[in-house]
Amino acid sequence: MHIKLYKGDAMRSTVTIEKTMLDELLTETHAKSKASAVKVAISDYLRRRRKDKIKSMKGKLEFDLTAEELRHFER
Repeated sequence: MHIKLYKGDAMRSTVTIEKTMLDELLTETHAKSKASAVKVAISDYLRRRRKDKIKSMKGKLEFDLTAEELRHFER
């Protein structure tokens, strides 16, 4: 799995994180550095939030095309 860790400009930041929490994060992400582990965690969190927002729209959108028509729709 490849995760793009940042887009555009990067920014340095100082945060305080409990040692046990950071150790667990390093173990779970298999990251080589603390910074990489935090970037992966943030990326995963944001991806899940976007997914939840899309799921919340279920039943609120109307489509004029059927699934079959969408499959063969020219882009």
